[in-house]
Order: sequence, then structure tokens, then C-alpha cells
Amino acid sequence: MSKQIYRSGTSIGANVAESINAQSNADFINKLSIALKEANETEYWLKNLYSAKFIDDKGYLSLQKDNEEIIKILVSSIKTMKLKTKQI
Repeated sequence: MSKQIYRSGTSIGANVAESINAQSNADFINKLSIALKEANETEYWLKNLYSAKFIDDKGYLSLQKDNEEIIKILVSSIKTMKLKTKQI
């Protein structure tokens, strides 16, 4: 499970980094959408690690809060770009 959370967690950053040099607005939205999917997967793995008692309450709540904030930022960025490009 720890390898899975490592993969999904680092994929968020990789996709955000790729979005910086996106070839178009649609490509930017696509990269951030992939990052959002990875953030959702990270949430899944965090819940599993917590349920399996690999992380304690304090660790889980801290990581979960950080991931939730990342999700909010990604959703907001995607919505803003879609509105800007009239894709909504």
C-alpha cells in the first residue's frame, strides 16, 4: 500500500509540473484532471493505510487534510480554466 500511495502522490506533482508547459488550454485542463484523479486515488490509499493501522489518527488527519486541500486547488483551477475557455 505504501508503494501505491507513493506512486499516486508523486504523480500529482508530476502532472501539475507538466501542466505548466501545456501545449494548449485543453492540454492544461487534461494534465490537471489527471492530477485530480491521482489525488482521489491518494485519498483512497490513505484511508486504507489508516484502516490497516499503518498510520495513526494524527498522521492520517494531517495527510488527509493536505490531500483535501490539493483536491480543492485542482478543482478550482480546472473550473477556472474551463470557464476561461468556455468549456463548461
